[in-house]
Amino acid sequence: MNTNHKAPPPAEPAVSAKAEAATSEADALIRDIAEQKDLHLRLAADFENFKRRSRLETETRASAQKESFIHELLPVIDNLERALAAGGAWDSAQFHQGVEMTLKQLQQLLRQHGIESEEIIGKPFNPHLHEALSQRHDPTQADHTILEMFQRGYRRGAKVFRPAKVVVNDLSPSNQGSHAR
Repeated sequence: MNTNHKAPPPAEPAVSAKAEAATSEADALIRDIAEQKDLHLRLAADFENFKRRSRLETETRASAQKESFIHELLPVIDNLERALAAGGAWDSAQFHQGVEMTLKQLQQLLRQHGIESEEIIGKPFNPHLHEALSQRHDPTQADHTILEMFQRGYRRGAKVFRPAKVVVNDLSPSNQGSHAR
């Protein structure tokens, strides 16, 4: 008896090649997934940045429109204040009351939009908040005190929206004779 059995050739090289191909394909898929994930994260970040920029642009545009409206409204308030100042000439209590009510409504509207004014007569002059139109000598008041307001000033928070136009007291001895009285 001849027991010459030939052993089958080793199958390892074929299996090894298939395993290597599968591993290579798996590595390629993992790299592809990582690239897609990175692309997704970048797109998500870009979209969030776009939304933030759009929101800021919208807020800036709305603020500019509001400021434009308020700038247009200020001359109306100035005219109402002038009418009240000359109210005695009209000799009509109803007219005066109507103008006063309108002025209060407009001032309330400004406050709702964050625009504030303040009474400044007798307070110290501040060149960051006030515009001096002239000077006057009044020994009963402190130096650099606001004596008169020609036009009311307004601010929005800490920002000056429009400076007040004022007359400032000047007690310096060299300029006493040159000021309007």
